[in-house]
Amino acid sequence: MSVTSGTKTESGVGETIRVVIHALLIALVIRTFLFQPFNIPSGSMKATLLVGDYLFVSKYSYGYSHFSIPFSPPLFSGRIWGSDPARGDIVVFRLPKDDSTDYIKRVIGLPGDRIQMRDGLLYINDVPVERQRMSEYVGEDPCGSEGGGISRVKRWKETLPNGVSYETLDCADNGYMDNTNVYTVPAGRFFMMGDNRDNSTDSRFLGQVGYVPQENLIGRAQMIFFSIAEGEHAWMFWRWPWAVRWNRFFKIVR
Repeated sequence: MSVTSGTKTESGVGETIRVVIHALLIALVIRTFLFQPFNIPSGSMKATLLVGDYLFVSKYSYGYSHFSIPFSPPLFSGRIWGSDPARGDIVVFRLPKDDSTDYIKRVIGLPGDRIQMRDGLLYINDVPVERQRMSEYVGEDPCGSEGGGISRVKRWKETLPNGVSYETLDCADNGYMDNTNVYTVPAGRFFMMGDNRDNSTDSRFLGQVGYVPQENLIGRAQMIFFSIAEGEHAWMFWRWPWAVRWNRFFKIVR
């Protein structure tokens, strides 16, 4: 009759523990220095990013601050190997007013820029950004209307001075922030805006978001790896055949 010795059993348990610890350390290194997954909970970046999109954010794009580390321990200030985002990048950052909250917006203003909205048109350093009308956006309500459902909304193609193009949505003529004062971006800070212009709390709201310090940058949005319809839950895998947006898998974020 064969038996398993206690020594072999303990050895097997020890090996399993070592494998688990190694896997956790590898995951920690990847999450801290390379890529971190995020999901989109609001419609402020429609139609570029939809509620239910899951994406990878590159942590190395702008260097590292203490916000790059899990739980954000205040081990140091500033950034290591820091670099500035380019105008038009979609960035995840910590909210300056509440550094426990992650936001995702597009970089519109760089340090020293003057940013203003006039009649719904974006001006950078007193020059209007090129804008072309596109066909209407048709999809899950981007405007936060009561009742939700499918809506038709004005859509524009904006092209920034550095040639970066993207789509914006316009829920209402003469919206709340369609006409603003001039924002002068301070040194070391950035001006962020959502692509869903009338339904985005961003740097135009100085008391809620304001100018974003370089230290608060987490990383650059790179690729959507999973997407599920608004109102659905990713863990309900039995609903995936009709709830998952298969056409958004591995879509590069622009």
